[in-house]
Amino acid sequence: MTSGNILAIDVGGSHIKCTILNPEGQWQMEYKRVATPGKANPENVISTMLQLVKDMPEYEKISIGFPGYVRNGIVFTAPNLGNGYWGRIDLGQQIANALKKPVRLVNDADQLGLGVVSGKGFEMACTLGTGFGTAILIDGYLLPHLELAHHPIKKNIDYDAYIGERALKEIGKKKWNKRVVKVLDILKVVFNYERLYLGGGSAAELTIPMDQNIHLFSNQDGIKGGARLWQLEDRYHITTNYPQ
Repeated sequence: MTSGNILAIDVGGSHIKCTILNPEGQWQMEYKRVATPGKANPENVISTMLQLVKDMPEYEKISIGFPGYVRNGIVFTAPNLGNGYWGRIDLGQQIANALKKPVRLVNDADQLGLGVVSGKGFEMACTLGTGFGTAILIDGYLLPHLELAHHPIKKNIDYDAYIGERALKEIGKKKWNKRVVKVLDILKVVFNYERLYLGGGSAAELTIPMDQNIHLFSNQDGIKGGARLWQLEDRYHITTNYPQ
């Protein structure tokens, strides 16, 4: 009898993290993480990932959340890793070949969102970290990913630059929180979501009052989406890469 365990990986601009989940999303081991390589090209990211997962307990399939625009397992952009490295990189297939397991690769906010939403109605998950990640779901299913982080909020300034980690360090917590309020007000009007979930490394710096339908989550909770990713049928914009 097989375990059905899943290796869930979250690739971030600062760290690459992983754990083993059972099919229900329950953790089977402590969180592991390493720093994202300074030169975050595909070769270095894959090499770092392989080192991280060495000697992991047994697993049968792999879920990966990646910080960029992903479609059918192919990475088209990765602004917080260096776009020059990531034009149409078949990362899902490369990792499937390297680890000899089937892989489902999606945007990192999409994977985290799957782990934290209620699965009822129209919901949105956003991550505040190196950049600004977003996932949109209806009844627990992912809608096609939109790179809202790169929509301009001011002339020549997108959401990533406006409320990303660099902005937090440059302008300080007080001004940064005011910017987050502005962004949340925009999302509320544009999307009319039923619930919004906020997470990411910078979410701990939030000091603002929030509507009752806004909920905070941790990346440790979100990575459970790696199990949910394997519960979705292929027709919900999910591609499986098998080893070749």
